[in-house]
Amino acid sequence: MIRYRGKGTQVLVNLLRPKTTVSAHCDLPCGVYDPAQARIEAESVKAIIEKYNANEDPAFRTRAIGIKEQRSQLVKEHLWVLWTDYFKPPHFEKYPQLHTLFNEATKLAGAGGTKGGMDVEVADKLLGKIEEISKIFWETKQG
Repeated sequence: MIRYRGKGTQVLVNLLRPKTTVSAHCDLPCGVYDPAQARIEAESVKAIIEKYNANEDPAFRTRAIGIKEQRSQLVKEHLWVLWTDYFKPPHFEKYPQLHTLFNEATKLAGAGGTKGGMDVEVADKLLGKIEEISKIFWETKQG
């Protein structure tokens, strides 16, 4: 441990000490979070799966798989941001199903879901979970 002595050091410490203490519900002021980002990517995933299933061209199908995997990953990332940065303990107390919803939604967007498969029903289930999360999200914005 380095110890500093002298009056000049205390003056420097006082200058560097924060003058204002702030707190926020979120990492940034509210308004930057929105489950619509996850929904839009999930809708894209579903549309890609539908187009993949309707097209026999191998080159098209290869490109579709790659894009779908990227979009599925984006769904997961948008959900994780909501789960970890927006929602706080009081929300999880009021909505005890919230952790399960996020867990199920991210799994539906993952390797065992839309990222690794081409099933439109799985994409619909993912959209349903996102809609449930969105409903809770907007309820929290009212209060």
